[in-house]
Amino acid sequence: MSLRVAIVGSGPAGIYTAEALTKQATVPLRVDVLERLPTPYGLVRYGVAPDHTSIKSIAGYLRGVLELPEVRFLGGVELGKDVDVADLLGCYDAVVYCTGAMVDRRMGIPGEDLPGSVAATDFVNWYCGHPDMPADRFVLDNPEVAVIGVGNVAVDVVRVLAKTAEELRATDVPEEVLARLAASEVKTIHMIGRRGPEHAKFTLKELRELGELANADVRVRPEECVADVTTASRQVRGNVEVLRSWTTRPFMGRPRRLDVRFWMRPVEIIGEERVEALKLERTRLVDGRVVGTGEFETIPAGMVLRSVGYQSVPLPGVPFSETTMTVPNEAGRVRDREYVAGWLKRGPTGVIGTNKSDAAETVRTLLADLAGRDPVRRADLDDLLAARGVSPITYEHWLAIEAAEAALARSLDRGDRVKLLGLAAMLTACDREPRSGNDLETG
Repeated sequence: MSLRVAIVGSGPAGIYTAEALTKQATVPLRVDVLERLPTPYGLVRYGVAPDHTSIKSIAGYLRGVLELPEVRFLGGVELGKDVDVADLLGCYDAVVYCTGAMVDRRMGIPGEDLPGSVAATDFVNWYCGHPDMPADRFVLDNPEVAVIGVGNVAVDVVRVLAKTAEELRATDVPEEVLARLAASEVKTIHMIGRRGPEHAKFTLKELRELGELANADVRVRPEECVADVTTASRQVRGNVEVLRSWTTRPFMGRPRRLDVRFWMRPVEIIGEERVEALKLERTRLVDGRVVGTGEFETIPAGMVLRSVGYQSVPLPGVPFSETTMTVPNEAGRVRDREYVAGWLKRGPTGVIGTNKSDAAETVRTLLADLAGRDPVRRADLDDLLAARGVSPITYEHWLAIEAAEAALARSLDRGDRVKLLGLAAMLTACDREPRSGNDLETG
């Protein structure tokens, strides 16, 4: 008996699932990792801030999994467009969905759909060079920006907005994006949290980095930093201690200013044709719930970036709970021969490494379910894709893209790698022609 498994999604959850399969399976195995983009690694490539090179180095570990003889990378193959669930179940003994949590939650306030009101995910994808985001997606032409949220994603966004382009030059930010960051007219960045400093979700290391910005002064209001942390965790005590130290920190006249706010919630985004201002309401806790006090404040802002949490989106033909925004499952089992891992399974919780134990659980369930069962697959994905005119991006193609990005960095004297921006550039790098009628058509 042999086992063939398809994994949909090549981010950490998908690749850790592939690794768990190679370690746990006791029969001959082939794992195909399907990805709609030409590039693997998901959030590691398109979600980790470019100046956090230590976190991005995890790509080296993931690379080792993709190079295992039992594992294949098939880029440019999209579920719901190139193949459907029935196709995969016909070609494999099991399918594991690992597409993560790809969109930001909405705030549900008036004005949220105005131009200039955007998801922080879009901004992150832009400076990380995601092919869905063109270089001209953002024009930083307003002196004030509001970032809603006090988690690590919000901190990353704030840090990139506050830094100079020269400080980011040695990173892998696409050259076209770097040029727009260099032309940024942003002077003041408001980072706004609905609750108090003791409830903020950033890690101490990320918070301290904001205080070390060479290009921005940091401001915290003393009255918004009052918190009883005597019984709090070490992490929370550390965060509050750092924030309190900023309440008395003198301004040094740096080009940009970071204004960190607590106990304020957005109630309306104001503007006629685009975002012009943000209306906030003072908040307090009542029985653990955030409630408004009726005290309002309006701050100018030409762009509002919401970073109030991620959520997954449904996959075509796959069960999905609109309540939990996850795929309903039992220890990773969705339906017969269908499984799920990562944020799509449990929601956007934990760090990148959390996906490893999560994937291992799903694989244990999968292997127990299939133990002793005869294969029911009746087709081969390669034949099916060929009949439809779909030619996947192979791992060797991906290596060609990597090589092109390294060559570009050398030509620009910009560190180890500069990301190619757009699908067309990636396809050119691996000598592939855009495919008509497919998402790989244009950059």
